[in-house]
Amino acid sequence: MAAEKPAPAKVLYCGVCGLPAEYCEFGPDFERCKPWLRAHAPGVYPDELVASSSGGDDKDVGKVGERLQGVSISTADGSTSAGGASASSKTEEVKRLPGGKLKKKDKQEVIIEKIVRNKRKCVTVVKGLDLFGVKLSDASKKLGKKFATGASVVKGPTEKEQIDVQGDISYDVVDFITATWPDGS
Repeated sequence: MAAEKPAPAKVLYCGVCGLPAEYCEFGPDFERCKPWLRAHAPGVYPDELVASSSGGDDKDVGKVGERLQGVSISTADGSTSAGGASASSKTEEVKRLPGGKLKKKDKQEVIIEKIVRNKRKCVTVVKGLDLFGVKLSDASKKLGKKFATGASVVKGPTEKEQIDVQGDISYDVVDFITATWPDGS
């Protein structure tokens, strides 16, 4: 009693690009494949996709546009923007320097990042503490003593000073910063 071998899957290849019909949209020229797909593989793609992007019918384009109007995008800070609204709603204060140069004023926020290096080693980076009038050297000493780790002030990739603390203390450092410097941050 030998087990029956499963039958091989029948794959329909596109006559234009040579890819399987399911992958034509990722091929070099989907627009040339659409007439062939409509004739030979009508069930592979939804009719809306094949018709709306090639035929140029105003009705189909209008339907797609109506669907997109209801879509909203949420950003990391929790604000949402509708489909027609611009995503750059944040305005930063700009200061004019001599010579016509513009200087953007930094937002006052503390950014805490956890960076993993060498598989198991972590470094917690605290940025923006100096914008609140905190001396970074004093803050790094306090962080090092509190969490019994090495902490140092280094220049980041944007040439701004930041505090690097060895270890993953990203959850505990928030409470420590708010308790130690309650007025600024």
